[in-house]
Amino acid sequence: MREACDSLPSRFQRLLRNVAVTVADLPNQDTGPALGLYEGTPVGERGSGYSLTLPDKISIYRLPLLAMCGSQSELKSEVQLTVLHEVGHYFGMDDDEIPF
Repeated sequence: MREACDSLPSRFQRLLRNVAVTVADLPNQDTGPALGLYEGTPVGERGSGYSLTLPDKISIYRLPLLAMCGSQSELKSEVQLTVLHEVGHYFGMDDDEIPF
């Protein structure tokens, strides 16, 4: 997971603030099937009163990722893509705006 976060473009790394990245076996029933989930208030939606809040959270789901990947290198690549995808949501991008 550390490698995936470290591989983010430096322009994204510099702008990430107050975000916890976690690994869970499976998503909650409420989220349906997923590889990852962003929970929080996207940066562009935060008003001037946004302060003293709990960290936003990016969850990466281990078992679905393992099930879809056939090798360590494929898993590493998919984890990187999933982290990047969820970071896109942190910056306020919808699924169709994330460029992959």
